[in-house]
Amino acid sequence: MMLSISARMTLIALLILPVSLVLVMVVVHFSQRFFKAQQATLGVVNGQVEEVYSGHNVIKAFNREQAVLDDLNAANDQLYASAWKSQFLSGLMMPIMNFVGNLGYVAVAIVGSIFAAGGIITIGDIQAFIQYVKNFTQPIQQLSQVSNMLQSMAAAAERVFEFLAEEEEDQTADPARRADPATIDGQVTFDHVKFGYTPDKTVIRDFSCTVQPGQKVAIVGPTGAGKTTMVKLLMRFYDVDGGSITLNGHNVRDFDRSALREGFGMVLQDTWLFQGTIMENIRYGRLDATDEEVIAAAKAAGADHFIRTLPGGYQMELNEDASNVSQGQKQLLTIARAILADNRILVLDEATSSVDTRTEQRIQAAMDHLMQGRTSFIIAHRLSTIRNADLILVMRDGDIVEQGNHDQLMEAGGFYADLYNSQFEDVTA
Repeated sequence: MMLSISARMTLIALLILPVSLVLVMVVVHFSQRFFKAQQATLGVVNGQVEEVYSGHNVIKAFNREQAVLDDLNAANDQLYASAWKSQFLSGLMMPIMNFVGNLGYVAVAIVGSIFAAGGIITIGDIQAFIQYVKNFTQPIQQLSQVSNMLQSMAAAAERVFEFLAEEEEDQTADPARRADPATIDGQVTFDHVKFGYTPDKTVIRDFSCTVQPGQKVAIVGPTGAGKTTMVKLLMRFYDVDGGSITLNGHNVRDFDRSALREGFGMVLQDTWLFQGTIMENIRYGRLDATDEEVIAAAKAAGADHFIRTLPGGYQMELNEDASNVSQGQKQLLTIARAILADNRILVLDEATSSVDTRTEQRIQAAMDHLMQGRTSFIIAHRLSTIRNADLILVMRDGDIVEQGNHDQLMEAGGFYADLYNSQFEDVTA
């Protein structure tokens, strides 16, 4: 329609578009770095809020409310500064667009007046043309109104894409030598394993050991000796730097990671329970389990009695951090979950380290039931809990310095005996 009135006036109106785009690009160039800073600082503030909420009891216990408030105010001030700059620059977009649009109207009116005076077009044509120009520029002006939202979204999306761009685990094994997870029956061999989280810091130097199906293997040693690292290597949360780990003669690299981990059950010191019913949390070990199987697993773990005393029993809803049940009850629920999963290999990592002695006895009885007929790796600081282990591996600085059962190691009078005796000296002191 604009061309039907005047091609030259249409050309003048179209000049508004490149001028507007150039000005938008200039504003975006200067403001986007402040939007990035705003999103980064917002992440810091959100992290502090979450941390303070989770640890509010500790903060109150140490009277650190004011210090925490000062830190939060400092982060909030940084957020305000970056948000003010980004919103100010982005807020210039709409006035600039209006100004450029008005310049276009002025140019069209002047040229139109000249053409009307020359009898080329009429006054009505000028009015119609200005209305067409307004309709043409209106989407651009609307875009400028939401430019701050678009820039915030772009800055947030960049942080998300940085995370998504991180290298993923190689989930699948080489099809030519892929192993069947059904062959896992509990035999594990560590052959001169070497590993470090960084190339310049070796955690496991030379670890060798063979574990037979159904054996209870305890891994003990001081903090930082590499106990938990060995389990992570076994489940391929990390790959070894040297040597190999095999299951029934198959290198763990020959298993798909997901299939390999289906062969393991875990009971950790950090009891991971999810918001939902107790029934759902136990069933997490095997999603196709019936209610009867879930209850049978709870009975085997010694958890059925306390579950039935709770409001709602198995249908009781756990809150976000499962704080409506005790630490010992959480452990019994995770043991019930592991019993339900019925894996061939178990990993028990400091499972009784955060409970009282009486609760520890109940949990130990449940774990004894869980470990029957399964290869079990037990990581413990309380050496009294692993006296009946078939094999005790004593680690120090990433190496096995001793191995044997409890009686053999005590008779040898080495590092294990020193650790064991020091614990009981601490208790009796």
